[in-house]
Amino acid sequence: MPKRTGVADLPLHTGTVPRWLADRMRDLGRLIAESIVENYGKREFLVRLSDPLWFQSFGAVMGMDWHSSGITTSVMYALKRGLNPIARDLGIYVCGGRGKFSRETPTELLQIADKTGVDGNYLKRTSCLCAKVDNTAVQDGFQLYQHNFIVTDEGDWAVVQQGMNTDARAARRYHWCSSNLRSFVEEPHAGVVGENRGQILNLTHQDARSTRSSILELTHENPDRMMREIRQMVTPSSSMVVSPQMDLFAPIVAPDGTPVRLGSRDPIVANSSRDCTMPSRHEVRAEDVDLKRLGGVLATAYESDPKDFESLLLTPGLGPRTLQSLTLVSEVINGTPSRFRDPARYSFAHGGKDGHPFPVPTKVYDESIRVLQGAIEHAKIGDREKMDCLNRLHATQLAIEKDCEPLADFDKTLEHEKAHSQEWGGRTV
Repeated sequence: MPKRTGVADLPLHTGTVPRWLADRMRDLGRLIAESIVENYGKREFLVRLSDPLWFQSFGAVMGMDWHSSGITTSVMYALKRGLNPIARDLGIYVCGGRGKFSRETPTELLQIADKTGVDGNYLKRTSCLCAKVDNTAVQDGFQLYQHNFIVTDEGDWAVVQQGMNTDARAARRYHWCSSNLRSFVEEPHAGVVGENRGQILNLTHQDARSTRSSILELTHENPDRMMREIRQMVTPSSSMVVSPQMDLFAPIVAPDGTPVRLGSRDPIVANSSRDCTMPSRHEVRAEDVDLKRLGGVLATAYESDPKDFESLLLTPGLGPRTLQSLTLVSEVINGTPSRFRDPARYSFAHGGKDGHPFPVPTKVYDESIRVLQGAIEHAKIGDREKMDCLNRLHATQLAIEKDCEPLADFDKTLEHEKAHSQEWGGRTV
């Protein structure tokens, strides 16, 4: 049974993604999805979408703001635009969206069922149940406004949906996956992303089994008796014992055991259970990334001989800056779960639209898309040499990372990126 894999604070951001970035996100998102399917299969892509930290890293490598709630909307919109036109070949369909588009999900699922032969009524019911659980059974103060249902032509599915709390200016993202799912009402989430904002009602917890049974019994009670009981509950006597509500999220603690409450000046925290908290500030700081891993990426790009890769990638003059981006893209495709505990590091592939950690280098972005596109096209006709070479970028990074020192001067790295921003076609919103 899938378990909750992470908790994160997502500052609520508004606004739109400009067309120049949205189209690039569509193309890169499609290519990364195709690469994962080519290497690991369709079900694995759904598993990745169900990992909150991988999802945040995925959005960051695509040039979105590395920490914000906007990653959810923009990534799922990019995937829907990128994957649905090739869904018949790839076998993955993206339904739903934000606002009114979320309500179109049942109709879209029935249409997919007609094309593929999967059980459309089951998928429609599943979609509704996921939304009901996160909006009603888990009463955490966040109102759902986005619901995406991703399904394969074999019937496997994942759900990514997000709620907002406008008063707190915060968002919470919920992840579901069909893999090993046995129950929709007993700890069904693959992951929940959002800040813990106090006590909540969580009827999906395994310890709430008796409560769910009691609720069913109450529906058969005499209404007059129920009203008498409710009045007593509203005005409890001093002798009554009131049971506390269950908290869906365990507190994030520091290594010394003290609770951690992150603010605008604090770094990202990730603990052993995939939990992380995104700060509200925009800038990326040294404490937000694993400096040894970032050092490994930069060493792979700037200290290894690009000719080791350009001969196989058929990319004469492949520069170290493109190699830096491709190394991080390769990690998103091939990395294990432990590699995604610092999503901010992936913004060093293609920057961020808000200018943090640096403007989006559109020329480098386009080169990354071109190289990845070429690798996939060759793989489709049985020539995996370029794809295997891209995959080896991650293996090379891991080998270099073992012996390299943590990045010594984080600020100097940012200065280098910003100094070359105009040369690399840097753009912001």
